[in-house]
Amino acid sequence: MEKAERIEGGRLAQLYERHADGALRLAYLLTGDLPLAEDLVHDAFVKLAGRLLHVRDPGSFDAYLRRTVVNLAISHFRRRKVERAYLERERRLARADPVEPEPAAREAMKRALLRLPHRQRAAIVLRFYLDLSEAETAEALRCRPGTAKSLVSRGLRTLRNELGGG
Repeated sequence: MEKAERIEGGRLAQLYERHADGALRLAYLLTGDLPLAEDLVHDAFVKLAGRLLHVRDPGSFDAYLRRTVVNLAISHFRRRKVERAYLERERRLARADPVEPEPAAREAMKRALLRLPHRQRAAIVLRFYLDLSEAETAEALRCRPGTAKSLVSRGLRTLRNELGGG
């Protein structure tokens, strides 16, 4: 096992020497941020290190690496988009006239939300608590917009039934 790890580590070093510059250029062009690009390339190599034994053709490693860098960049920006939407909503709410629901109603809503299936709960929270559009909700859930819309609809129906509003 130790010998296989040494061979794999040596192979990783060779692949890093051969492909890191191109991956860094790609990551930088995607992000416009050199430290972030370096982090993405590092994360991509870490992610692919465990798959080295399965990559027979060095040309296919380059394709795997590019796809991994692109996916990591997309994931990074998706997380940042959700964070920004949440922070913007919090700022808007802080400026708005607060209409606080009664503590009992707020607690009932919280309990009802926690009883929803995971994906329905996520869709409701993204759509209404983070104030994302249907398309942004679908993107965050990695599903089609119609699926996100359906998850929101079913979740709202369940909440209305549980809270006595429908």
